Amino acid sequence: MAEDSDGGTGASAAVLERLAATIRGRRTAAAEASYTRQLLDAGVPRCAKKLGEEAVEVVIASLGDDDAALEGEAADLLYHLLVLLEARGVAIEAVLATLEKRMGVSGVEEKASRGRQEG
Repeated sequence: MAEDSDGGTGASAAVLERLAATIRGRRTAAAEASYTRQLLDAGVPRCAKKLGEEAVEVVIASLGDDDAALEGEAADLLYHLLVLLEARGVAIEAVLATLEKRMGVSGVEEKASRGRQEG
């Protein structure tokens, strides 16, 4: 994510929050006019399947040389993640807060702390 002048990711987070709000609003859109509404109506299993398909497309695009293709697939992946979060009732703000808590903690240290909590 791009950093703000204070080292945060506010601008990037704002884009995700706006997209999440748009997705939330699509719950009441006409199903025939909204792909998002169709996904939400299909439920968590369908949303999860689409997220998995998009993840595979990101992996495939990452193995090529076309940065624009990877960027597009990554955008699709983020959109479908937000749809799945909405289907489950998990706010993007909660996910961003979790990421914020992990900032400044090494990945090795963070994973070890999760292992202690789960054990």
